[in-house]
Amino acid sequence: MTDGTATLRSRDGVAAFRAVLAVVGGVVFVACLVPPLATAARRFEFAEGLQFSLLAVAVPALIACGAPWRHLRLAAPAPAEVGEDGALIAPAGLGPVDRLALGRRRHPEPLRAVAFAGTFLVVAVLWRIPPTVDALAHHPVLVVVEAVTLVVPGLGLWLELVESPPLTPRLPRPHRVAMAAVVMWVIWVVAYLVGLSHGAWYHGYDHTAAHGISISADQQLTTGIIWALTGIAFVPVVFWNLVRWLQAEEDPDDELYRLIRQERIRGRPADHGSA
Repeated sequence: MTDGTATLRSRDGVAAFRAVLAVVGGVVFVACLVPPLATAARRFEFAEGLQFSLLAVAVPALIACGAPWRHLRLAAPAPAEVGEDGALIAPAGLGPVDRLALGRRRHPEPLRAVAFAGTFLVVAVLWRIPPTVDALAHHPVLVVVEAVTLVVPGLGLWLELVESPPLTPRLPRPHRVAMAAVVMWVIWVVAYLVGLSHGAWYHGYDHTAAHGISISADQQLTTGIIWALTGIAFVPVVFWNLVRWLQAEEDPDDELYRLIRQERIRGRPADHGSA
């Protein structure tokens, strides 16, 4: 009885923590589009680098880890179950995210995960090259396009790296480690090129004495911010999946199915399987 109560409390605590993450993700998304950050991003490269890092990495990571699908009524309140024969049993009232989760479990298609990562990297690099950053400095409305084109593929990437109930990543843990590391390194390399430049990498910003910050300082701050936020997001994913992979010899999907099966045995009514 005590163990069951503790399990329920733990589960409720995790759900509450996920809800907080999702809310924070939404707040950060809005903060990127309004002053003071939106205004500062048009004046300073480091503020634009912060805006980029939040939209490309922080917001998708927070939303994926927050798993707001059931709160948004995109997924059923009850998770899909696994029968004794290992077959997935779908409850009534499935939402679009539930159907997506079932389809991913039945047909993992790991190449789609690679496609999401590739799409995200292409978009992220395009938003860091001089023409697009200079355009953002002169045309603030473009930040809306930047936000959409970064958050959507970024969310697709993070759904391949972390569990976002009812969604689970298609890739085994070693491949998640490799994907997270490659994405992180590519963003770091692009940021490193900016910080290492002796001249102005972007020309849409005014670095006169009146602004109080030099070209080199602005670019080095930009690099540091992008490195820090990207590392904070991806390094835990790399080490968590690496540790879990080294600790468990079984397939992580088998672990997921076992947990769902245990939940069914403990808490589901006996007549549920009669449908």
